[in-house]
Amino acid sequence: MEPEVAFGIVLRELRKQRELSQEVLAHESGLERNYISLLELGRNSASIKTLFKLTPVLGVSVSEFMRQVETTLTGAKKSAR
Repeated sequence: MEPEVAFGIVLRELRKQRELSQEVLAHESGLERNYISLLELGRNSASIKTLFKLTPVLGVSVSEFMRQVETTLTGAKKSAR
């Protein structure tokens, strides 16, 4: 699994846990809805600036978000073995 895909999985999970639509997340973070969609699909890489825009809306710190991405990547690697 690519890091962008793991990022997208975590982004979608956190967004859904907070019952946010892509549109609301985009509006509250100052991003475009289609960009949120591309991030969730793992088709775009988020910049540090984007990460700092998303995490407050999702209610997590940047470090917690990235820990979850790392956990998702590690889990995928273990499943692939």
